[in-house]
Amino acid sequence: MNYHVKLYSYKPKEDINEIVEGMGFANIAPECHKSTGFAHFMLKLAVLFIALWKLKRGDTLFLQYPYKKFFVPTCIVAHMKGAKVVTLIHDLRCFRKKKMTVKTEIKQLNQSDRIIVHNESMKHFLEQNGCKSSLTCLEIFDYLSAATPATYETPHNPYTVVYAGGLGPGRNPFLYSLDEHIHQWKLELYGKGFDNERATNWQHIHFNGMFTPDELLSVTEGDFGLVWDGNSMNGCSGNWGEYLKFNNPHKTSFYLRCGIPVIIWKKAALAPFIEREKCGLTINNLDEIDEKLASLSHEQYNEMRQKATEISARLASGYYTKKAVCWEKE
Repeated sequence: MNYHVKLYSYKPKEDINEIVEGMGFANIAPECHKSTGFAHFMLKLAVLFIALWKLKRGDTLFLQYPYKKFFVPTCIVAHMKGAKVVTLIHDLRCFRKKKMTVKTEIKQLNQSDRIIVHNESMKHFLEQNGCKSSLTCLEIFDYLSAATPATYETPHNPYTVVYAGGLGPGRNPFLYSLDEHIHQWKLELYGKGFDNERATNWQHIHFNGMFTPDELLSVTEGDFGLVWDGNSMNGCSGNWGEYLKFNNPHKTSFYLRCGIPVIIWKKAALAPFIEREKCGLTINNLDEIDEKLASLSHEQYNEMRQKATEISARLASGYYTKKAVCWEKE
């Protein structure tokens, strides 16, 4: 029997819940609405006792990581019952917010029999730091939604680039010095944390507000989606920027789910996927965007748009998760 722990959280985890349940994984957790604080703690504690009672030899338990304090105890209980643990990583805590040392995190992850990592860069990092579990790559996060992406027949003139995500100057200060570097394109911002007082005299950047994931999918119109984080225009830096070398940012999946090609940092872990699938452009710094877009023919753009549309269909069906999980079950 295949089980998973269904905990309501944020969209990427809830999408994975839906995909694996469609694959026949039964929820081992008590059904509940979103919980926080003490209720969330008690829910995870209940999962431990239910797993101890329900799991049998030969079963598979699918976990989404981070699972924080309960990850290791849940793995131990599953192994006590003769079950196998498969874990899909969303975030490495040793990178994001520096919540854990690399050594401690690897020690935890080694409790899982198999791990689905984001990409080859994350796989290599874990292997180099002592991860002994079997590893496979997700490639990119799927993006489920009943909403229909906004459509239009011809690209904007000039090209319109979309940036969706955290807009706070603490996380992405590059946004607040970008306007003067834009000459032949426009930037449309969507998200939270926007500092209106610092957005003075902008000519090429427009803030559109914050939307739910489904709303955003249906209203976003752009020719490219920008994947960039951190402090600098010349490369992704700072904790968030450096993390792009290892993780798959969910905004990439969002853009492609919209059928929009991607502009991404060349050193990002997802850059090889974008290049291989021919669904966008890779850049070393943000000043390159003007030249890249100016030299792009209509035929080249239409090919990238078609590739993005094809990937959109895969993301909408849970293709990448199903492929990774099926591989793990072999």
